[in-house]
Amino acid sequence: MDSSHRPLRAITFSQAVENSPSLARLAHLVQDSNDRLKAIESLIPETLRSAVQAGPIDEGIWCLLVSSNAAAAKVRQLLPLIQSRLIDKGWKVTSIRLKILITRK
Repeated sequence: MDSSHRPLRAITFSQAVENSPSLARLAHLVQDSNDRLKAIESLIPETLRSAVQAGPIDEGIWCLLVSSNAAAAKVRQLLPLIQSRLIDKGWKVTSIRLKILITRK
């Protein structure tokens, strides 16, 4: 039997991350984004929290995903406070973008 045609062996997500620097970086960015959202959650009115999700991070720019234009308008008013909180917690945030999630029906 040719050794180049070995059956593939299933691995866990953790094992895949450990074996791949690019997956490890992606997993770190996802965790960092979720940690940021947890740090600012108390600044977002409780009724609006379910409309906001952690988004991608790209060189000092963090993206928040919001469920509607109305939610984005309210969150936009909080951006200076949110950015200040993140900086106080040690994150380097040059700006925060809002992206509206479009739901497909």
